[in-house]
Amino acid sequence: MARVGFIGLGVMGYPMAGHLARAGHEVTVYNRTPERAGKWCAEHGGRARPNPREAARDQDMVFCCVGNDDDLRAVTTGPQGAFGAMAPGAIFVDHTTASADIARELAAVAAQTGFGFIDAPVSGGEAGAQNGQLTVMAGGNDADFARARPVIDAYARACTLLGTAGAGQLAKMVNQIAIAGLVQGLAEAIHFGKRAGLDMDEVIGVISKGAAQSWQMDNRAATMSEGRFDFGFAVNWMRKDLAICLDEARRNGAHLPVAALVDQFYSQVQDMGGGRWDTSSLIALLEKK
Repeated sequence: MARVGFIGLGVMGYPMAGHLARAGHEVTVYNRTPERAGKWCAEHGGRARPNPREAARDQDMVFCCVGNDDDLRAVTTGPQGAFGAMAPGAIFVDHTTASADIARELAAVAAQTGFGFIDAPVSGGEAGAQNGQLTVMAGGNDADFARARPVIDAYARACTLLGTAGAGQLAKMVNQIAIAGLVQGLAEAIHFGKRAGLDMDEVIGVISKGAAQSWQMDNRAATMSEGRFDFGFAVNWMRKDLAICLDEARRNGAHLPVAALVDQFYSQVQDMGGGRWDTSSLIALLEKK
C-alpha cells in the first residue's frame, strides 16, 4: 500500500480519492474548499492539509484533478504548490484535462527535481468515477507508469500508457473530438425521428443493436428524447475541453470542422442558460426551432 496525496476533491476527484482509501492506501487530501476536504475525511478517514505542498509532503505518489491549466500551475509550481515538497523518486499523476503543453512543462520541472510526472486525463464522467470504472489515458515514462498503474487501478477499468509526457492529454483531445460529433449526430437523429412521428424508444431499441450503437446512445438517448439535462458532464466543461482541442489543432495543422461547429452549438446552449446542462443538451437547440 502506498502513501498518497490527492489534490482536488471535485465531482471526479472526490470519488477517485475515496477508491484509493478503500483500496487500503494512506490518503492525504487537499481541496480549495476546506469544508469539502473535511467532509471527505469524515467519510473515508485520512487527513486533510491546508495547501497542496503539505498534502504532497512525504508521499510516494500525489494525484491531482483540478479545472484547467491555470489551476494546475497553481497547485504544482505555485507558491504553495505540491512540487515544492515532492520527494526524489516520488510520482505526480495529473488527472486534469489540460493542454499537452502544460503536461510537457511540468514533466520537465519534475525531471529536473528528480521525481516522476504522468499526465493521465480520464474518461467516463461522474458515474465512472463513482463506480471506479474510468478510462485513463497516460503520458510519461515506462518505469513511472509501471509503479503508478497498480494504484490507479483502484478507480480505472482501463489504463494505457500512450507515449511520453503530453500523450495522455492528446489522447483525451481525440476522445472529446469524437464525442462532440457523436452527440450532435445523436441529437439530430432523435430530433428527426420525433418529427417523423416515430416511437423513439422503439427506434433506439432497434438501432442500438446495430452499427449506430454508442455509449452516448446507450446512456443519453432516453434523456435526450425527454429533454432532461440536469446531470452529467457540463456544457461549460466540454467547451473548455474543445477549446484545448481547437488550439492544439491550430498548431499541428489538423482540420476539425465538425468539432468547431459543435463548439459553437454549445455556445448557443450556454446562451440559453444551459452551461451546467449535460452535453447531450445539443438537442435543445434543435427542439426550440
